[in-house]
Amino acid sequence: MDNKFITIEGLDGAGKTTVAHRMISYLNQYGITKILTTHEPGGTPISDLLRILIKYGGPTDEPINNTSELLMIYTARLQLIENVIKPALSKGYWVIGDRYDLSSQAYQGAGREMDTLLLHTLSDKITNILSPDLTFYLDISPELSLSRINNRRTLDRIEKEPLIFFDRVRSCYKKLASEKKNIITIDATQSLEEVSITIYRYLNWWFLCQQE
Repeated sequence: MDNKFITIEGLDGAGKTTVAHRMISYLNQYGITKILTTHEPGGTPISDLLRILIKYGGPTDEPINNTSELLMIYTARLQLIENVIKPALSKGYWVIGDRYDLSSQAYQGAGREMDTLLLHTLSDKITNILSPDLTFYLDISPELSLSRINNRRTLDRIEKEPLIFFDRVRSCYKKLASEKKNIITIDATQSLEEVSITIYRYLNWWFLCQQE
């Protein structure tokens, strides 16, 4: 089977990183060992610097404008696409991405209630050059998301937004997932084992479809 670009989406605390590691082990069983994982924002030296600004702000208390945040996210994504993801795919690697363009639609588009024309223009120009073959959306409530990440670390500037912000984010994720056939919604309130088994079943089905 040809190499693929698979992304994992959802609120923080949904288990994206753990699921990515589980998927690697699963793919290895099929003899797929050339696998690269990415995370957003970040993944290149420049993207990692932008990640710090996006998540924690700068060295002063200067507020970050919502449009500035969006532009930084797409700049970081373009660096990742051009300098990491596309070169890896050209060398035959499978790429598993922890977040991609769907996150911007949900967090900045719905969460920040931004101008959709600007968002769609950036998306069309930057990510249409490389769309995921398959996306798993791990669905949990904002309340569960915050309870999970509160137990792990201090919240960043986006995670400190009120619950209504994350309600909008989740609603957008669910709407987009219902509209696109290559986005699979997974109930991430299940145990990790149940989530993993569900994903393995979808991958099995997907592999069979690719061979037809």
